[in-house]
Amino acid sequence: MNILVAADGSAYTKRMLAYLAAHDEWLGPAHSYTVVTVVLALPPRAIAALDKALVASYYEDEAEKVFKPIRAFFERQGMKARFISKVGHAAEHIARSADTGKFDLLVMGSHGHGNLVNLVMGSVTAKVLAGCRTPVLLVR
Repeated sequence: MNILVAADGSAYTKRMLAYLAAHDEWLGPAHSYTVVTVVLALPPRAIAALDKALVASYYEDEAEKVFKPIRAFFERQGMKARFISKVGHAAEHIARSADTGKFDLLVMGSHGHGNLVNLVMGSVTAKVLAGCRTPVLLVR
């Protein structure tokens, strides 16, 4: 199975990884994993004022902050993963990556907010579910 793992480096990502480890009988090393993180884009005025190499380095550094502990997790579990980072809105990139990458499953942590909070703030999870045709496993 080809599995996309959406990660933001939060405690919810750590719970999702713990879930993967605890259920290795069906989410173990026999599968192909790709980990995606989305870095929030800098404001256009900041990008215009900064060197392109500096902006690219910033995005890479921010992604690596998320990836470093996840790389260690996958190594400890004896699982191989590919790591990709995107820049922009998380929900859009995660849903698009899941669909265009021909993944069999998207695994992501959920903050577990109620409907009232989602109504006021919006939810990356809700937006991914609405914009993605790939089956999603949410870990709360």
